[in-house]
Amino acid sequence: MIRPRLFLLVLPFFAGLWACTPQTAPTPTATITAVTPTTTATALPPTDTPTPTPLACLTQPGRIEQGTLDETNPPQQFIIYLPPCYDERPDLRYPVLYLLHGQTYNDDQWVRLGAVQVADRLITGGDAEPFLIVFPDDRYWNLQSGPGFGARLVDALIPAIDAQYRTLADRDHRAIGGMSRGAGWALRLGLQRWDLFGTIGLHSLAVFADDRPFLEDWLGLIPPDSWPRLFLDMGDNDSELGFNLKFEGMLTEAGIPHEWYLYPGAHDEQYWSAHVEEYLRWYAAGWGAEPPEP
Repeated sequence: MIRPRLFLLVLPFFAGLWACTPQTAPTPTATITAVTPTTTATALPPTDTPTPTPLACLTQPGRIEQGTLDETNPPQQFIIYLPPCYDERPDLRYPVLYLLHGQTYNDDQWVRLGAVQVADRLITGGDAEPFLIVFPDDRYWNLQSGPGFGARLVDALIPAIDAQYRTLADRDHRAIGGMSRGAGWALRLGLQRWDLFGTIGLHSLAVFADDRPFLEDWLGLIPPDSWPRLFLDMGDNDSELGFNLKFEGMLTEAGIPHEWYLYPGAHDEQYWSAHVEEYLRWYAAGWGAEPPEP
């Protein structure tokens, strides 16, 4: 089951840190304790045509929860962002974005770099449809269990999230993205399991060495009418630039639609934090203006 963990959110920005390159289980029963925020609504005087009172939560930030999936080995930890009005609108289901962190970091990296604050701003400002964000933990990257992260994510965590939270559990409403090693995982899982993800974001992509010989084959196995939305970006001072240019050329030659951006910057948190809002706007643009009714 998913069990809640005590979470201390650390928001200070650590710029300039170096980042490095980088089985099917039954659907677990998920339990978690959530805090229901208190809301306040201002009553309007009666009129001939009643005017609905806006939910006060629409002006409030969302919240984050942290949990552990005990069914996996090692237990899979994660953070999840729930958008404003998630508790007040139990009739709605939401798109979900999985954001993977870089090597040597853990599940709070995207949070530290501002992803939660950006999501709040976009949603409360009406610039994005409400959506969930899951930040899975890949802290065991250099241990024996490290290579099993992908299976834990696909076979255990995604079913658990879909069972516990009100997600739109289909490919068109599920996205995956990551930075550095996290982008390497997003590429592997997004191409191998294209049936699960309709959107892939690759930020400062560090392709796993073992994956490089198979990329063309993986791309060729995706039906043309099922190509995912694809975004690549990188700093011009990134040590992974050479292979990324080669991969982008591979996409172009295969006629696969994608967006490619080369910006000033290096392979570090300073670069990623400067582009977090751009990333989240792009992910959110793939979904409609209002979550469909269940």
